[in-house]
Amino acid sequence: MKVAVARYPIGRPQRFDDFAETQRRWLREAAAAGADIAVLPEYLSLELAALSGAEVGRRLDASLAAIQALRADWIALFAALARETGLLVQPGTFLLDAGGGRYRNRADVFAPEGGHDWQDKLQLTGFEKAAGTIDGGDALRVFEYRGLRFGVAVCYDIEFPLPVRAQAEAGARLILVPSCTDTEAGATRVRVGCLARALENRCFVAQAVTAGEAPWSAALDVNTGEAALYAPMDVDLPADGVVASSAGRDGWTIARLDFAELEASRARAQVANDRDWPGQRLPALRAARVSRLG
Repeated sequence: MKVAVARYPIGRPQRFDDFAETQRRWLREAAAAGADIAVLPEYLSLELAALSGAEVGRRLDASLAAIQALRADWIALFAALARETGLLVQPGTFLLDAGGGRYRNRADVFAPEGGHDWQDKLQLTGFEKAAGTIDGGDALRVFEYRGLRFGVAVCYDIEFPLPVRAQAEAGARLILVPSCTDTEAGATRVRVGCLARALENRCFVAQAVTAGEAPWSAALDVNTGEAALYAPMDVDLPADGVVASSAGRDGWTIARLDFAELEASRARAQVANDRDWPGQRLPALRAARVSRLG
């Protein structure tokens, strides 16, 4: 199965049709390259705040309120593009009004056959907490598509082992990571999280990122990081865990992920973090004893 992850330069559309045409061009390009799954970055929906003018874009609260009127258009667009291209599309995230002035950072998933579901971001970053209006999700999902089980971990969520482990134990062999980071440190944290989750769970991880600068936007002002596809570091798999990386290039990074080979690799593994995971739960290891040396 071929998976495409985007290093997506943030734009400033003037009309919804401009935004839609950009997404159509990107997804048609991924499909033409033979991709089966396409992942766009976190906060992609906040490009749509540009439609409401500069003053709205400069304020996160105003941006979140402004894009709500476009939720139905967002769903219709990506559902149609999934059908048209034959791709399973993960279009980054939409900051969705959950009622009472609260928002969820929602990662939709659209299948070409018409299926639609989502995973909400679970853990909030300092930026999201400071907004005062964004809540973390309260449910963890695994999706099944053409015999493959996969999960979504939105940006910061990939830095937490237990929810991703739960997805792996439910059969996920691919974790999609729409992300958005504004510092090198943030990009490193997400990258290390991707590598760690691939190692622990013997699964593939697919990370999409935002790129470039958007000084008009309170949330998308500066963007850094590389789109990449990750694997466990083991026999017949990449020694550094990196299947493919954007390496400074905007656009799609695409690679074929062999899930049958991934399963077969267990039999000849140098280490088996996925199988040895329960060893951490031994009663004697659940709490550390303090040993005083002086």
